[in-house]
Amino acid sequence: MPPRNRLPFESDIYELEDLLERLEVGANGQLGSSEEIRRIRRELVGLKRKIYSNLTPWQTVLVSRHGERPQTMDYVQLIFEDFVELHGDRAIGDDRALRCGFARLGDHRVMVIGHQKGHTLQERTKCFYGCAHPEGYRKALKNMRLAAKFRLPIICLIDTPGAFPGIGAEERGQAQLIATNLLEMSRLETPIVCVVIGEGGSGGALGIGIGDRVSMLEHGYYSVISPEGCAGILWKVATETTKPLAAEALRMTAKDLKRLGVIDDIIPEPLGAAHRDHREMANTLKAYLLRYIRETRPLSVEELLESRYQKFRKMGFYLSGIENA
Repeated sequence: MPPRNRLPFESDIYELEDLLERLEVGANGQLGSSEEIRRIRRELVGLKRKIYSNLTPWQTVLVSRHGERPQTMDYVQLIFEDFVELHGDRAIGDDRALRCGFARLGDHRVMVIGHQKGHTLQERTKCFYGCAHPEGYRKALKNMRLAAKFRLPIICLIDTPGAFPGIGAEERGQAQLIATNLLEMSRLETPIVCVVIGEGGSGGALGIGIGDRVSMLEHGYYSVISPEGCAGILWKVATETTKPLAAEALRMTAKDLKRLGVIDDIIPEPLGAAHRDHREMANTLKAYLLRYIRETRPLSVEELLESRYQKFRKMGFYLSGIENA
């Protein structure tokens, strides 16, 4: 059954899906015309391919926020085995927006760290819609150091609109903790793989975003600020007109970031995006994670750290020297 959380630009897709459903099982319980069904299925595939290959940046943001899009704990169930969650930061408490734990991926023992937004209202409230507090980043770093002690690969699944924006989080040193994570992740002596599975917003994403391989799902976004925040700064108001303009200007989609050298790979999603087929998306993500581990695991500590340093050192463009008058 297709997801019912409908995006505005998917209306034609859902009309065809509803028609196909009615034809497959008629009012009397009999199958409809097989030829007509095949024609509509072909038309539906073509429509999905046409729409999802031409998404605007703002439409990509809407897809990345889809309520039925798979989240960290969904991938834990579909990809990993023997998951053992680790709780608490040994200082404040256990942030449910950032989940951590040991797991097994194929033949590899790994540490999994990822944002969790929640699917139900109750879960979203507990997870603060994926916006982690300082204790979440402290918990993540504590467990990363534990993984490095045993040289277990670390897998970070990023899906957050940003770190929690409350006064309490700032009072507890959120900016400093994110900065500490950036520094410590840059020199952890174990392979680190980061994948943006949905939203990659601001410092909340960067707090677990330094790795030897950084990739994105096809319909995710990764940006220094959300389109709404950018629109609010530039135009003083976030409207249906200014938000798409901000999304376009930020160059936040996977295609843009791949071209700019910010990410290593664009991980393809099922036709119609990840929310339509969790299992297919999980299988694709698993293949990429296994490949990254196979590539980084044989490297010595010195090679790993130097490669990681050079990866981030080469990002961006700059000019040097003094231009002659």
